[in-house]
Formats: sequence, structure tokens, C-alpha cells
Amino acid sequence: MTRLALIGYGKMGKIIETLATAKGHHITAVVDPYAEGCFQKITQEALSGADVCIDFTHPQVVVSNIEQMAALGKNMVIGTTGWYNQIDKVKQVVNANQVGLIWSGNFSIGVNALFKIVAYAARVFNNLPDYDVLGHEVHHKNKADSPSGTATMLGRILLDNIQRKQKLVYKMLDRKIEPDELHFSSSRGGAIPGTHLIMFDSAVDTIEIKHTARGREGFAAGALMATEFIQHKIGFYNINDLMDDLLPQADE
Repeated sequence: MTRLALIGYGKMGKIIETLATAKGHHITAVVDPYAEGCFQKITQEALSGADVCIDFTHPQVVVSNIEQMAALGKNMVIGTTGWYNQIDKVKQVVNANQVGLIWSGNFSIGVNALFKIVAYAARVFNNLPDYDVLGHEVHHKNKADSPSGTATMLGRILLDNIQRKQKLVYKMLDRKIEPDELHFSSSRGGAIPGTHLIMFDSAVDTIEIKHTARGREGFAAGALMATEFIQHKIGFYNINDLMDDLLPQADE
């Protein structure tokens, strides 16, 4: 059993609470200034009984949340997206306070299997210059950031493994794309939990790798696995470290 504090009590927070309870974990506190019956702020009192804190909040507050949780000596699972331009700052906070943090743009184990598949495919197509590569992601109308954290991670995987691509473009293109650019577009609407598509396209055929989430339960299950991973660790980790821990013999 792990004692968990939930930072944020939106849809993901509620799903994590339900799944965590079903798996025998104990929710010690919920912190959300907009939810009735919850702690309004991150304080020593609110987090006193927690082994690990799980944050699914908002890009504008997550770094401040991390600073406060780290100052209280709490290990963290960060599922909030849209803060990655501050990764260096967060690493410094984690190291200075000697706590553990694991983050991901997407904690779904299926999506993280997708990352490994895409990395392998990208190395294959790196040697097949007749194929171009592009990506597209679709999410619900209430998602706070664009591109998604998952799209950002997929784009980086592709750039790291395809030498002829040097730049990621996430915004709308109103011009011809340059040969060294990789376009990863986004759409928002409806109630779609998340769809990510990678295409390798040539004049003669197209190969597609696609992940479609059916709901948020997969994200919650992965986040709970991450709590078990980070509970007794110190340092800055991401989902790849968890996947390597689960699949130590997997071919990189």
C-alpha cells in the first residue's frame, strides 16, 4: 500500500482516486482550491501523511506545486503537461531538496509502448530517404495545452532518430514545409481522450502507427505504477525509466 496525496481533483484526480482505492492504496489528502471538501493549498498539514503526491493540475501552477511539494520533502508523480520549457529549473529543485520526481506527458503504458515502437520505426526509416514523416494528435475541447505532451515526446523521438529532420513545427503551416522540418499538427474538439498518429509516407505507400485512448483509466493506471517506482527514490526520472524497469530486457 502506498499513501497518496492527490494534487488536483478534476477528471483525472477522481479516476486516480477510484483506481487507487480499488488497488488498496490510501488517499491521505486531496488538494484543489476549486473543489469542495478538499485542502485549498499545498501545506505541511495537507501532505503530512503522504508517501507520494500525484499532480494532474494545470501548466500555469504545476512548477509552483513542484517547488512546494519538494520543500516539504515529498516524492512526486507529475502528469500535468505544458511545463517542459522549465525542466532545467525543476531538476534543480528536485536535486536541491533531495526528493524523487517522475514525469511524463502521458502515463499510459500503451502510449509508452508506442514510444518504443516509434523509436524503432524511426531508426528504420532513417535509412529510407524516400519516406517523409509527419504526426497528428487529437484531443478533447477542454485540453489546456497544444501540442499535447505526448506529441512533444513523439516529435523528440522522431527528431532524435531521423537525421534528415532537424526542426519540429507544431503550428499551422501556411507555406511549403522545408526538407529538414517535421510537422506535428493538433486538433481540439469533442470529448476525445487522445489520439496520436505517426505517418511514414512515400510516393508508393504509407505506413501508419496509431494509438487511440478509449478513456483516462489507462493514464491513471500508469500513474499509479509510477508511484510505486518513485516512492523510495531520489532524483529526476521520466516514464522511460519506469518502462526500462518494467522491461529490462527490451531492445532499445
